[in-house]
Amino acid sequence: MFTTVAPSIYQAPRCFVTYGTMGHVDTKQKPHKGKPWAAIKSLDFIHKVDLIMPMEVYKAVHEKIIKTRQPPQYAKVTMTLGDILEGEFFIEHIKNGNILMLSEGRTTTGTPFTLREGILSMYLDKETYERAGLVGKPYGAKGGRGLKPRWLVSFDLRSPAMSRGKRGFDRLVYACKNVFNQPTTWLFCNVGESISSSDPLQKHSPTKFISSPEISPDLVALQGHLDISAEILGSSDRSGFEEAATECYEWLSLIRLGSPRVQPRDNIDPYLSRYQVPGEEVAEVTICKLSWQGLMSSSWLHELLIQTIVACPSGAWFSLAATCFSRSVPGSADEVAILRPPAAEGKYLMWETKNTE
Repeated sequence: MFTTVAPSIYQAPRCFVTYGTMGHVDTKQKPHKGKPWAAIKSLDFIHKVDLIMPMEVYKAVHEKIIKTRQPPQYAKVTMTLGDILEGEFFIEHIKNGNILMLSEGRTTTGTPFTLREGILSMYLDKETYERAGLVGKPYGAKGGRGLKPRWLVSFDLRSPAMSRGKRGFDRLVYACKNVFNQPTTWLFCNVGESISSSDPLQKHSPTKFISSPEISPDLVALQGHLDISAEILGSSDRSGFEEAATECYEWLSLIRLGSPRVQPRDNIDPYLSRYQVPGEEVAEVTICKLSWQGLMSSSWLHELLIQTIVACPSGAWFSLAATCFSRSVPGSADEVAILRPPAAEGKYLMWETKNTE
C-alpha cells in the first residue's frame, strides 16, 4: 500500500531569469523603474546580502563604499501588537516614519505579524481569526486546504481611517487587547535612519545590532565564462540560455556558500560530487566576498547596488545577491541575484526566486 502524503497549500518557489541592459546610472537621479530596480524594491525583509567581485576591484569598493557608508542597523525588541498602535511610537514610526517590523513565527503556523510601508499583515489560524472578529481573506494556494486553513488580515495603518474613533481602527485595538495581547519578539529596522536615544522604541528596551560587513578576501577559485554567449543570444536558444544561466548561478551560489568545489585543488570523491566548473576556458582567479546579515531594507540594497556600479571599473564583473527571511517553509525565501558580466558594461543577468505561498 502506498503511503499518503498530507496535502499542502504551499507551492514550491520559482526562479525567473532576465538578461538585459541596465543603462547609465546617475547618482543624482537614481533609477527606480524597470528591471533590475523594481526587483530590488520588491524585496521586503532582507536577511542576508552577498557582494562578490575580483580581488583587484575590492580596493575601489572598499574606499568608496565600506569606508564611507554607515552599515545598516536593526534591533530586537519585545512588544505586544497593541504597543505598536499607541502613543508616540504609532505617530512617529508609522504615521510619519518608515519602519520594518517582523515578528517571530511562520506564516504556516502560529500568529506572526509583519509591518512594511505602513501595511500591517496578520497570518491567523481559523480559531484566532474568528475570535479576533476582523475581516480578512483566505491565505494560501487555491484548492484543497487540508485540515488547517489560514487567513490573512491586513490594515493600512497610514490611512486616515486608521485613527482613534474610527470603527475599523477601534476594532483592531479591541482585538489587540483581547486576542493579540501576548508579548511578541520583533525585529525592527528604521529605514534610512539609525536608532537614536530619543526614539520611542527605547521605552521597550530594544537590543541594538549593527550589520557590519564580513569580508572574505583572497578566495582562490576556478572561474568559467560568466556570461551568456553571443551565439545563444543571437539564435534565441531558450534551452541553451537556461543552461548557461543555471551554470552561472550555480557557480555564484557555491562562492556564496564558501564551497571547496570551486577551489583549484579540490579532490572530492566523484562518488560524492561530480561538479566541475563549466566552460572550456577555466582560469584560476582571486575573488573577494562581502556579506551583511541582519534585517535590511530594500532601499539600503538599492543604494548599495548603485554605489557598487559606480565604484567598479566598467570592464569588471561583480555579483550582488540578497535573500529575505524565510517566513513559511524553512529554507524557502525570496531572493534576487544580479551579475554584471565581465567586459559587458551596461549588461546584467538577474535571477529572481519567488516563494509563492
